Order: sequence, then structure tokens, then C-alpha cells
Amino acid sequence: MISHGKDIKVFCGNSNPKLAQEICQLMGTKLGESEVGTFSDGEIFSSLYETVRGSDVFVVQSTCTPVNNNLMELLIMIDALKRASAGRITAVMPYFGYARQDRKAKARDPITAKLVANMITAAGADRVLTMDLHAAQIQGFFDIPVDNLAGNPIFVDYYAKKFGDRCEEMVVVSPDVGSVSRARAFAQKLHMQLAIVDKRRQKANQCEVMNVIGDVAGKDCILFDDMVDTGGSLCNAAKALVEVGGAKSVHACASHGVLSGPALERINSSNIQELALLDTIPAVDAAKCPKIKYLSVAPMFCEAIERIYQEVSISKLFR
Repeated sequence: MISHGKDIKVFCGNSNPKLAQEICQLMGTKLGESEVGTFSDGEIFSSLYETVRGSDVFVVQSTCTPVNNNLMELLIMIDALKRASAGRITAVMPYFGYARQDRKAKARDPITAKLVANMITAAGADRVLTMDLHAAQIQGFFDIPVDNLAGNPIFVDYYAKKFGDRCEEMVVVSPDVGSVSRARAFAQKLHMQLAIVDKRRQKANQCEVMNVIGDVAGKDCILFDDMVDTGGSLCNAAKALVEVGGAKSVHACASHGVLSGPALERINSSNIQELALLDTIPAVDAAKCPKIKYLSVAPMFCEAIERIYQEVSISKLFR
């Protein structure tokens, strides 16, 4: 017997309504009737236009740009649902903002990822569903259950269909040492070789490529990372693969397309032939960067939500 909620209801804020609609279509349900807006002074309000008493509620909200507004929308919606006697509240955060501030890099730094975890818990969320956290240990910042889905299977399926038998002749490249374990898991599933781009970051959002570790000469490469912010790391890595390593071609993929600042300009002028991103963050206009291709995460989140509601394992989604 499912004791935590009599039915499923899905609501969303303003960060990624398209994804929420796609999830609801796949589930065969309608998006919950609600409104999230701002008063004239900029304060955020949330209004629910249907009952949620006793329901198992899922709030779809990525904390992408504008990060603080989207985070406050999520917290306020959770509070509204809690006060409306929802049976259980799950914060569905395809992209978890502030995840890069997960430790003290220097003296007197905040650990903002932990602060955000505390805020979500204090607002009244009962569990969190997210994808490809920048640092896996952030799951331990929460005192409630966290399901961290992997975008890896989506990319494996995409490239297996795209390149077929050629996959075994290709090389997966980690753009930095920190992404090696993620890239290795991806390479193993496609039976590809692995290479690493060694870099030294001089300033925030700036990096200098130093060397390519591994044999990429004359080979087709896939750069694999968890997010693309300003695009500096990815584009410099692609440049190194071609100019230093002698790679034949470079494709790239990442779970989260933050794409801030000069990212689109850099990608357009880079050696990258195609950049595959997941739609955890709303897609940019295709005309601005024709190299970018978006893959949908709606089927994976739909199945995860249904499995959480039915109280069955979601480990299948990681294979």
C-alpha cells in the first residue's frame, strides 16, 4: 500500500516549464494549476489553484539563471504545498545551482551548496530528485533522501545510434582531471578508449591547456563533461586535442548547458563539430549556436517520478 500520497501531482515554477509539460505528457497527467510571479517590489508569490491535500507532489524547478529568483520560487512553492497539507513533497531539480560551491577552496569561503540544501529541507521538502550533481558528495549535505540521476545513459544511447560500430575506434576525453571518473564510466559503456586534457586554471572561468594525456592522433574524439558554463574549458580542450594531440574531429557533450557570458561565441568559433546537451536548463535559440543539439531528460525523470511514487527501486535508471 502506498501510504505517502493518494495521487501524483506535478507543479513547476518559471525556470523550465517546457520540461515539466513534457514530463506530464509522458505520465499521462496534466500539469498542476498554479501561478508563480512577482509583486511590484520584486517579491515572489505562489498561488495553488487546486487541492493538494494528501497528494504526492513533485515540483519541477531548475535553479539556473536567474539562480536566486528560481531558488526562491522553489522554496516558496514548497512552503505553499506544505501549508496546504500535501502528503509528500519532492523537489525535482534537473539542474542544482550553487553545486560548485561545495567546499572551502580558501580561507573564509562559504559552502553554499550546504546552505541551499538546508534551505530546501527547512522549506519542507521530503526528498530531492536531481541529475548529475557537480560533486556527488552534495547528496550528503541533505538530511532527506536524494536521488541523483545520471545523464550518462542518455548520451550512451545517442552516440551508440549516431556512430554505431565506429564507437570502438573513438576516444572519450575528459576536459580536466576532476571529470575522469565520469568520463571513464561513459567510455566503458561505449567500449571507447580514454584520454585526459591536463590544464591549469589561472583565474576563475579562465584556463590554460597544457597537455593531452593519451593517444588521440587521427581519431574522432568525444569531450565529456558535466556542465558548460562560459565554455572556456571545453573549447580550449577541443583546441588542444586538434593542435597538440592531432585529433581528427571533436564532438562534445555535457549534462548542463549553463552557457553564460561568451559561451555561445566560443562554441561557434571552436573546433567542436557538435555539442550535445541535456535540456535540464532551457534550450538556447538554435540560430544563436547551430552546433548545439539538445537531448530530452523528460523520459528519465518521468520514470523516476513514477518509481518514487510506487516506492520501487530507481537503480534501473543508472544502467
